[in-house]
Amino acid sequence: MDANNIEATETVPASRKLGQETAEELVRGAREVIICNRGKFVRYAGGDLEAVPQMLGRTGNLRAPCARVGDKVLVGFVEEAWSEIL
Repeated sequence: MDANNIEATETVPASRKLGQETAEELVRGAREVIICNRGKFVRYAGGDLEAVPQMLGRTGNLRAPCARVGDKVLVGFVEEAWSEIL
């Protein structure tokens, strides 16, 4: 984000436990959800609750990093996906 001069308007520490309810809220409020995992990324339409299990880690918490950029939500990290959105 620094390379693109982008500042976060809100940050939430990873120690704060955000679970399924938060993931569902993010999906419902998004136009697109992009889930990054193991070098690949998958796109879901906003409102598609099938994205929720992919957003959660083994402990049931929202995977990091997670960002809402406009009407898109990014979960996990694959540089190509983040570069495209940012």
